[in-house]
Amino acid sequence: MTIADPPPFYRCHVFACTNERPEGHPRGSCKARGGERLRNYMKARAKELGLADTRINSAGCLDRCELGPTIVVYPEGVWYTAHSNADIDEILQTHLIEGGRVERLMLAPDQTEPRS
Repeated sequence: MTIADPPPFYRCHVFACTNERPEGHPRGSCKARGGERLRNYMKARAKELGLADTRINSAGCLDRCELGPTIVVYPEGVWYTAHSNADIDEILQTHLIEGGRVERLMLAPDQTEPRS
């Protein structure tokens, strides 16, 4: 007998890296690049937009800080980098509300350098 998984508690779960490495670390850190500020903004905006079925969480190191601030949206597993409140607004609107993707901010699985 197979038991079905329960429905997800949240429709979308967003993890925003707020990892902090020592100053001068060669990979940098999402916190030093504004990750915590952007996470706080995203959390507040999601609430303002009424996205009660979405959870915005801090994450420890997502291991891509050199590309950060890094954000990953589940259940799709889509990775983004965001650098401004406008980037966050676009991710919220396009991905979480409309179900699309913000291609210019997406990170490829094998990407090791920030996009120019």
